[in-house]
Amino acid sequence: MFPDMSAFLNGVKRAAVEAVMAGKPFAFILGKVTSISPLKVQVDQKLELTEAQLILTNAVRDYTVRMTVDHETESTSGGSDYSAFASHRHAYKGTKSYRVHLGLTVGEQVVMLRADGGQKFIILDRVEAPA
Repeated sequence: MFPDMSAFLNGVKRAAVEAVMAGKPFAFILGKVTSISPLKVQVDQKLELTEAQLILTNAVRDYTVRMTVDHETESTSGGSDYSAFASHRHAYKGTKSYRVHLGLTVGEQVVMLRADGGQKFIILDRVEAPA
């Protein structure tokens, strides 16, 4: 006689779900920036994340990007306010560094991805606080 396979499969499924939940897999979490230096994010009344626990994406930090440009400047007409600058055009070519300013500010709400069993949190982006 065969054992009840349905009960066996349900038991296996339940054990798998419990194992995954115990391991704290990836999950989205909201937080609020409470400090910039050092960086701190409040998740709830009991949990405030510190800089050591946070990983920042480029969407929430200042960074430098190198870009290639190849164009000409626009000509200007030297009006009375700009008498020191004669009208001119010239090529503007090369690789230039530009600073992108996307750093977080106190009070912003962020969406994070919990990782590494809840030991690390990746700040993905800012979100609008619900009204």
